Amino acid sequence: MEKVNTIVVGGGQAGISMSEHLTNLGISHVVLEKGRVAESWRTARWDSLRANGPAWHDRLPSSKIESVPQDVFTPKDKLVEYLVEHAERNNAPIRTGVSVISVTKLHKKQGYHVVTSDGEYEAINVVAATGAFQTPVYPKMVPEDAPVMQIHSVNYRNPDQLPEGAVLVVGAGASGGQIAEELVAAGRKVYHSIGRHIRPPRFYRDREGAYWTGVLGRWDTVNRDVKRNIALAISGVHTKMPIDYRLLASKGAVLVGRTASYENGKLTFSNDLADNIEFGNNSYLDTLNVIDAYIENNGLDLPEYPEARNLLPTTEYETNPILELDLAEAGITSIIWASGFKRDYSWLQVDTFEEDGTPIHDMGVGKQPGIYFLGLPFQTRRRSSFLFGVWYDAKYVGDYIAMMQKYHDKYNV
Repeated sequence: MEKVNTIVVGGGQAGISMSEHLTNLGISHVVLEKGRVAESWRTARWDSLRANGPAWHDRLPSSKIESVPQDVFTPKDKLVEYLVEHAERNNAPIRTGVSVISVTKLHKKQGYHVVTSDGEYEAINVVAATGAFQTPVYPKMVPEDAPVMQIHSVNYRNPDQLPEGAVLVVGAGASGGQIAEELVAAGRKVYHSIGRHIRPPRFYRDREGAYWTGVLGRWDTVNRDVKRNIALAISGVHTKMPIDYRLLASKGAVLVGRTASYENGKLTFSNDLADNIEFGNNSYLDTLNVIDAYIENNGLDLPEYPEARNLLPTTEYETNPILELDLAEAGITSIIWASGFKRDYSWLQVDTFEEDGTPIHDMGVGKQPGIYFLGLPFQTRRRSSFLFGVWYDAKYVGDYIAMMQKYHDKYNV
């Protein structure tokens, strides 16, 4: 059985960041990845995906993305290359093609027994760096035998993979918004089911939205109620234009409220579309107000953008909402569920979870000593699950592991 101080599970941006900090701290470790390095970026994203921020911002803080201009929103293939190169540059001890089967506490001994598809390990610490997007989920509302193709957004690649006919996209966050835009641009008939969301400005008063979110401290927002997190409608396709569902409607999309139920070939929708659109627009305008106040208070000489406040007129779908759709009559042949993910820590058989499987942790430090988490939504703050934010959480976890090791070394535990 191989012995190592720390096992890191996951070879994506979280695991790579964790390895970098552990290496700098001189802590022996291995990173176990069931696929390839950055596998989720390779195979769990659609073809046209780009980072949601410019290259100068959406990167690991310790290295630049050299393959694209710094103001470009990096395509996913370039991000994969960047993460692989970053791991190689830091000599990350990543073992690919290795699945972790179980992690259990050693009997009356410090550390954990880690069983994998490629052997067994004994480790003092285990870091679950499998991130925020583990197991895709969508409501089993429409029966599998219904005459319509159903896929989760994680399995969507491009419009050509879908059968002829109209498409229903469910979800108002980044994935749902970007996929619906791409399908409309490809000439597909799109029905878009929209829930509550916020939509930040993409570019305002000569500066990127990522910049404003940063200087306003919004990447550092702490949200203790992560189970009620609101969808973030943001896109890397349009560098200076926010997602606007009224604009999407003007291009041909049919907007409906939250998908509620299905029976006898018909989907019903909540009568909440107008409220959801208004909520998103208010979040957008509120952010513009905060930016204007920041500019005024700091005496910045930046151009006015009065046109940014010109919202598009209310759509017919808000004033006369569609509350029911017969899929056959509407010609809908496929449904894309951009409905999020659930956690899967079934392999981590330790006492550090709530009854629903939610990790019990404090800034990534698990309830059970020696167990750590990385890449969770709002693990410490809003940025935690983003490419540019997970690195900072990894540093905290690494420093904590090093601190605990000093205590153990004092008495050779």
